Amino acid sequence: MSDTPMTIQEATAQMTAPGQMFEMDVAEIRGISYRVWKHAPANLKQVLDLSLNHADKDFLVYEDERYTFAEHYRIAATLAHRLRAMGVDNGDRVAVAARNLPEWVFTFWGTIAAGGISVPLNAWWTGEELAYGLSDSGTVIAVVDEDRLARIRPHLDELEYLREIIVISEDRGRRPELGEQHHRINIRAFEDVLGDVAEDALPPVVDIPGDDDATIFYTSGTTGRPKGAVGTHRNAVTNLMNLFFSGQRGTVRFGGGNVDNEGASIQNSYLLNIPLFHATGCLAVMITNTASGGKLVMMHHFDAGKALAIIEKERITTFGGVPTIAMQILDHPDFDSFDTSSVRSVSYGGAPSPPDLVRRIREAFPLGQPGNGYGLTETSAAVALNGGPDYVAKPASCGPALPINDVAIVPEDFNGEEPTDDLPKGPDVTGELWIKGPNVVRGYWNKPVESAKAFTKGWLHSGDVARIDEEGFIFIVDRAKDMIIRGGENVYSVEVEAALFEHPDVADCAVIGIPHPVLGEEVGAVIVRRPGRDVDAEELKHHVGTKLARFSVPAHIYFRDEPLPRNPAGKVLKRQLREEIIDN
Repeated sequence: MSDTPMTIQEATAQMTAPGQMFEMDVAEIRGISYRVWKHAPANLKQVLDLSLNHADKDFLVYEDERYTFAEHYRIAATLAHRLRAMGVDNGDRVAVAARNLPEWVFTFWGTIAAGGISVPLNAWWTGEELAYGLSDSGTVIAVVDEDRLARIRPHLDELEYLREIIVISEDRGRRPELGEQHHRINIRAFEDVLGDVAEDALPPVVDIPGDDDATIFYTSGTTGRPKGAVGTHRNAVTNLMNLFFSGQRGTVRFGGGNVDNEGASIQNSYLLNIPLFHATGCLAVMITNTASGGKLVMMHHFDAGKALAIIEKERITTFGGVPTIAMQILDHPDFDSFDTSSVRSVSYGGAPSPPDLVRRIREAFPLGQPGNGYGLTETSAAVALNGGPDYVAKPASCGPALPINDVAIVPEDFNGEEPTDDLPKGPDVTGELWIKGPNVVRGYWNKPVESAKAFTKGWLHSGDVARIDEEGFIFIVDRAKDMIIRGGENVYSVEVEAALFEHPDVADCAVIGIPHPVLGEEVGAVIVRRPGRDVDAEELKHHVGTKLARFSVPAHIYFRDEPLPRNPAGKVLKRQLREEIIDN
């Protein structure tokens, strides 16, 4: 390899050339032309079939349970037949509402192999919210754990479409408690529905066109009711190819990869510490490892100490999720007591990350490469990825857009349906980030008005304020709704948070707008100190003042002993924080 690595543009051109694995083509989807991966699997059922290439390797690990790829495939195939026998036809919705358990993965792939639409519901939701998701999606069969069953039981009479509830036990040593039967909805144990699994079980023969619906993921719902983003098989396999492409491009440019000192391949071992009901957990982690032969090690709930023990025991190569998970592991007082030498990748997204985290990861994991990324539920996960030396060079960026994606910076007052050539351009131009590509979902389930606002001519209006530098690297400046307007000056909370994160005593932070009678809003910051540190407000204000304009310096700083409240995607619940502070 040359001492000077290929540029991103050179590597992309080489890898996407005619005849190469990542060759691109043009396809018309719902009347709109897109760049697509020419050699992508036709649908998710083909991805499931690919997993048999790794038949004897461990695929799922949960506490004392282990399932090989072959065992998982036979279970998913058998469940698909059971679902068809229960009346699930192409396009019928099958929901799963449970913690990260092996049955969650079985259910997803069984639903896909049956031709159904998988509806992952937020396991943190209340009973009323779960009932909304089940009703809104028109779910006919729901797979739930006992806790979720208890939450939805008072709402069963409202669920007119629901016919069956299949129950998983979190206590792995006993059958689930089913409680009273409902007069209309059948409630059964998962193991009874699955029954015997033949060693040669194959999925039912079902025709699944690539542009058929495959998933409905509900958005975080920070305002109003959550919306169900409808993803197709093409959306999901595009994301799979995006991740494969990005990883291979990094290897082409910088070397590395999952190989030992003698060049032999190492199985990727992924510590799954983010929810499967989130697009990242399911589409970016679970599906990718299913296809590539990676081992998924699941935790009942995240605990940094337990995570370190699992890293050592299972020889974890990859972990991440959101930046706070990486920071909690690095900050754990027993970090040096565990063997973490297997770690080769620490990747995260979904929330701002302190630039200093890059340095800390490189110091803590000699073989580890930090990585960041950007994506949304509406983009089926990844739009841009930044890793390795690129991330070290530009830690504030989420990377360049993937080759099949178009991105544009659009002014707030732009009224067109697609970006025009005369829009302002340049590394200093900020505006709303619009995204187009075959990974962008087709819209929101049964919400035509909301869909028409968010999607125009194939372009998703992300709601994120961004800029794009001269090399194509995207910098997310802020969520449009999180921007603070102080006396007519726009304060981007992400920039203030990034500055605060650079202080060595700050473990976590969130910047919010505090009402002011004259200025409209002032900048407020909620701070979680690192263990044993005692930084005060004045020092933090001075610190930010050395990096940003005076109007961006927090006027109010609040210290908090407990972790910041976050949704399952890892994003801070700023509205909740704001209400807590204003009420007090």
